[in-house]
Amino acid sequence: MTTILPAAYEISADSARIDPALVHRWLSQDAYWARDRSREKQDRAIAGSLNFGVYERTSGQQVGYARVVTDHADFAWLCDVYIAPEARGEGLGTALVTAVRDHLAPYGLRRILLATADAHEVYAKVGFAPLEKPESWMTLGAQ
Repeated sequence: MTTILPAAYEISADSARIDPALVHRWLSQDAYWARDRSREKQDRAIAGSLNFGVYERTSGQQVGYARVVTDHADFAWLCDVYIAPEARGEGLGTALVTAVRDHLAPYGLRRILLATADAHEVYAKVGFAPLEKPESWMTLGAQ
């Protein structure tokens, strides 16, 4: 699957283009998984991750975000995938996740994980599937 992106938008992996204040507002106020995350914590997360933004071509305005925590060798965790409410319904979430997957492909990672409570269909379109043996996985920290 290749990225199908409406012509009015572009996706970039250039962290310098990310608007940290905007990303923090989106995630801390509107994303169930990051509600009340501090700006300092969000800034550290951005600094320690691969970051992807979706931008309107004409204005340059950021309308989406995703980040990846990875060792660039064996494993990656896709997280904080977010599309601004006013840009939803145009396939940007699927395009963003596809771009992330394609960006990571040359690394030959054994596994890319993510967690979602409500967007399974978006990720399934890109090839993600439920864990085969979820009982084998454990967590430390908040659930």
